[in-house]
Amino acid sequence: MEPIRRGDGEDLFEAVVSQDSVMRWLATGRADSRSAAEAMCDEHVAHWARHGYGDFAVRDAATHAFLGRVGLRNRPQYGVDLGFALHPRAQGRGIAGEAGRACLNLAFNRLSLPALFAFVLPDNAASIAVLRRLGAQADGTVQSSGLHCLRYRFGVASTAAAEHVVDGGCTDLQLIHALGPGSPDGKSALRDGQPDPFGVNGFGLVRADKQHTLTAVSEGRPVASAGWLLRDMAFDGTPRRTAGLGSVLVRPDDRDQGTARTVISVAIEHARAAGAETMVLLCRPDLVPFYTQLGWTRVSAPVAYQQPDGARTPSVTTMIYDLAGLPHPTISVDLQGLPF
Repeated sequence: MEPIRRGDGEDLFEAVVSQDSVMRWLATGRADSRSAAEAMCDEHVAHWARHGYGDFAVRDAATHAFLGRVGLRNRPQYGVDLGFALHPRAQGRGIAGEAGRACLNLAFNRLSLPALFAFVLPDNAASIAVLRRLGAQADGTVQSSGLHCLRYRFGVASTAAAEHVVDGGCTDLQLIHALGPGSPDGKSALRDGQPDPFGVNGFGLVRADKQHTLTAVSEGRPVASAGWLLRDMAFDGTPRRTAGLGSVLVRPDDRDQGTARTVISVAIEHARAAGAETMVLLCRPDLVPFYTQLGWTRVSAPVAYQQPDGARTPSVTTMIYDLAGLPHPTISVDLQGLPF
């Protein structure tokens, strides 16, 4: 298993996109063209770039023949789901189960995701059987890609160890979720002597302690972290359960490798699992394009938060990430406490 690349278009077409018996269970419901396969490859590559995880090309270990794709897909409305599509010659051989266990290992043991889902058409008995063998539990129904689907949920406790490990992607990282704000020494090590731009040497904000910290470790040392807290905040005067993201740090030598994207993506899923409807961050102007690429939106309404000397409005950009399909604020946002 290795991340799908743009050069896998022809293989993806032959194994999956051209197969009516496979495509009937997927979103399009029918076999399609080589151009459609190329577009799918582009989507998979973009997903990897945005989240640091995604779909894998599954190949025969002996012949290296392309058998299909299996992987993790982040759906903004629902969270992260496990999906698979294999050529008919690869079905009934336990390959979906083996590859699925590798993805579960990646999701829970490497990325520390809080939950993983799967969406399947009600008549797809073979896939339902695979999901149940992997430990998934029925979790209601949902509309996915315009189709009425059964939803299954995986939990950490029901996940068996993988028999195979995936290659490439983010597998050199170990993400660790812990309660609390993290240690000052850990944050100092990540800054590597550089000042905190939101501290006393920067914008001078007094910030609330984070309730959760996610730390990315590579080769035994921390390379990135992010923290968040949960709080009821007011959007246009209405309370909304919100997660405030902050303390996003990447060690200088490890920047521009996609680590921050993965940490932020996983932090969002923890906030979703904890019941947050929206996520908020205070963003330096130079980082607005970065967060925009990740799906965050700039807040145009006035924003207020507390400091020891009273209420303030931010001198930096406020951005939000929608988790529940709620309207963006147009009148006001009150963070109802210290910023984060």
